[in-house]
Amino acid sequence: MSPDHVTVVYKWTANAGKLDELASIYAGVTKAMHENEPGAKAVHCYVSEAENALYVRDEFQDALTLGFHLQSTAASHFPSLLAIATPGPFFFFGNVPDELKQATEQMQLGAEFGTHTAGFTR
Repeated sequence: MSPDHVTVVYKWTANAGKLDELASIYAGVTKAMHENEPGAKAVHCYVSEAENALYVRDEFQDALTLGFHLQSTAASHFPSLLAIATPGPFFFFGNVPDELKQATEQMQLGAEFGTHTAGFTR
């Protein structure tokens, strides 16, 4: 993993009766990311029926590829997601430039940011 790598972990809470639809939309999001975003290195979605929520972990090559995602795939799916779910919180781990931080504020993601301080990859 490069020092420029950015990880985003977040939650969408579905409106009543909309969890299956939320998961279906995310199947489309992950397909679009796989096909159109080579800088998206991994995407994993987890459903919590107890919380009526979807948890997602995105792994991006760097902040540039995160920015591309926010302007493309995320932007195109955001309206349909907002119609059936509440976003957040969103946690961004890595070096995220101020302009991307400002973009997440405009999207009202309840974003929090953290830079890497220690760890390892095997």
